[in-house]
Amino acid sequence: MIRLSLTARLSLMFMLAVTGVLAAAGYFFGQLSQHHFDELDRHTLHEKLEAASRLLGGLDDAQALPQVRPQLQALLGGHSEMRGFIFDETGAQLYPEAPRAMAEPQLLELVGRRAGELQLDGRVWRGEAGHVRVGSRRLTLLVLLDVTVHKAFFHTFSGWLWGALVLCAALSGLLGWALVRRGLQPLREVTQVAASVSARSLRERIPDESTPAELQQLVQAFNAMLARLEDAFVRLSNFSADIAHELRTPLSNLMTHTEVALTRARTLEQYQDNLHSNLEELQRMSRMIDDMLFLAKADNGLIVPDARPVALEALCTQLLDFYQLSADERDIRFELSGAGRIEGDLAMLRRALSNLLSNALRYTPDGGVIRLAIESDGDEVRLSVANPGTTIAPEHLERLFDRFYRGDPARREGSPSNAGLGLAITRSIVQAHQGRIHCTSAQGWTSFRLEFPG
Repeated sequence: MIRLSLTARLSLMFMLAVTGVLAAAGYFFGQLSQHHFDELDRHTLHEKLEAASRLLGGLDDAQALPQVRPQLQALLGGHSEMRGFIFDETGAQLYPEAPRAMAEPQLLELVGRRAGELQLDGRVWRGEAGHVRVGSRRLTLLVLLDVTVHKAFFHTFSGWLWGALVLCAALSGLLGWALVRRGLQPLREVTQVAASVSARSLRERIPDESTPAELQQLVQAFNAMLARLEDAFVRLSNFSADIAHELRTPLSNLMTHTEVALTRARTLEQYQDNLHSNLEELQRMSRMIDDMLFLAKADNGLIVPDARPVALEALCTQLLDFYQLSADERDIRFELSGAGRIEGDLAMLRRALSNLLSNALRYTPDGGVIRLAIESDGDEVRLSVANPGTTIAPEHLERLFDRFYRGDPARREGSPSNAGLGLAITRSIVQAHQGRIHCTSAQGWTSFRLEFPG
């Protein structure tokens, strides 16, 4: 099956539209002209028929017909394009005198129809018949008008009309192709930009200043898509570099420990110490891989919370008891206020809040206070975790939830237990619960705010 291009389709539709309009106009013009000529012919025939009827109506008897023959000849036979006939009740032709008594059958057939067209002597005639009573006899008048010239004219006119229609259709097709090709130039520019897009040219954008209004939304949507792709590609590139770095460190440690252990014979205790050290690195890698698998499932919508009523104040109290020992070592206090209840997965929510609390403990200075506040207004339940510390620059706030991202410049030298996936996991859990999370940092305080449907 042949698939026409958009230019060909629009050109064809333009040609068909123009051809249809011209064909309709030509048809109605031809019909109107034909009707005009037919009206003139009928008017002429009717006048002649009325004049002949008045002439014959003045006779007392049909035998006196020879008396008005000169007038009939002047009225009906004085023009080459007109002929007249008179018949009696039996169909005998009384005028003009015929060599045979009966008239030609086609004339009598036209008389029976009262009006119409016939072929006679190789020409086309239009006729109209009428009756007149002369004395006791009923005579029939038939007047014929030669319309051969009219028929030839309309035949020639139809030929020229259809020829002009074909020519106009061809010209309209070429003109439509040129106009459509010119009009689709912005679309070709979009195609060229789309064809040139690659991983190295995601910064390309389609200028929309000269774009037609019909393509404005398409161009804007395409530019927005390129912006999203560029952002996603940058994030993916950073993610690939970060994950390579994060996995390289434990692998290097494992290789170093193993190489050192193999340099010479060791005691059983030394081998055990080396294996324990390797086990810690393997556990770190295992946790990192588990976290990455969790995020991959979350990105594909495979994380479905087991929704049950969860009292946030009770969950926070349990977690604060768990982290209290670590906080006491640094003289850090916890403050919890408010209460609220949501529908959610207890294990997933515990993991999300645990990530926030461990993050707050890591960056809170000794002797500081970590504040947890729960607010509920019926439609929404909000939980905030705020801690003092260095203010985070605005350009880092939105990226805090990216994988392997750490706001400080030395993030690649961070704690071995901190892979930079905690906040990304927290955001995935909150979004799985149809909630939102965002971070604010100002005047030495950083606050993570979680919002859940009530």
